[in-house]
Amino acid sequence: MDEFEKVKSIVLERLSGLNTNLTYHCLDHTLDVVQQSERIAGEENIANCRDLYLLKVAALYHDTGFLETYANHELKSCEIFLADSENFDLSIQEKSIITNLIMATQIPQLPATLLEKIICDADLDYLGRDDFFSIGDNLRREFLSYNIVANDEQWEQLQIKFLQKHQYHTESSQKLREPNKQMNFAKL
Repeated sequence: MDEFEKVKSIVLERLSGLNTNLTYHCLDHTLDVVQQSERIAGEENIANCRDLYLLKVAALYHDTGFLETYANHELKSCEIFLADSENFDLSIQEKSIITNLIMATQIPQLPATLLEKIICDADLDYLGRDDFFSIGDNLRREFLSYNIVANDEQWEQLQIKFLQKHQYHTESSQKLREPNKQMNFAKL
């Protein structure tokens, strides 16, 4: 088993304990963010295998904090990663890169590096995809369950505001996802 697969099995085992009310921030979302991170990294010409490894590890851990808290889950995700990282072959600098990647996904997203831009775009990739409405419905149900919104009307207002403010950070996502995101926004 290679290094990434070892980390992945640890995280997936952990995420099997997520609350079932997390209909958006679930295992499928984490796996999608890993997949989209890898795809966007390729489109952004990230050729360094170690950088790609750090990005994928951060994608795996970015929402693990939901195991313990909803608010500020990114900080808890970093804590969980740092505790687990004692078992991984990572330098102090690499651990710092991963925690910065995790924190970059916090809303509002303010990525500083290309890798941070990639994970941010991967995290919200669905906004510009054809499965936007089905994934959005998962988030709506989660927000209702956690009393983030009280009803569908509040959800729709929140969704519209969010899409108005959101921007993709990488050139590849701006080209590939932004046009479809605007079509999804128009449908709302």
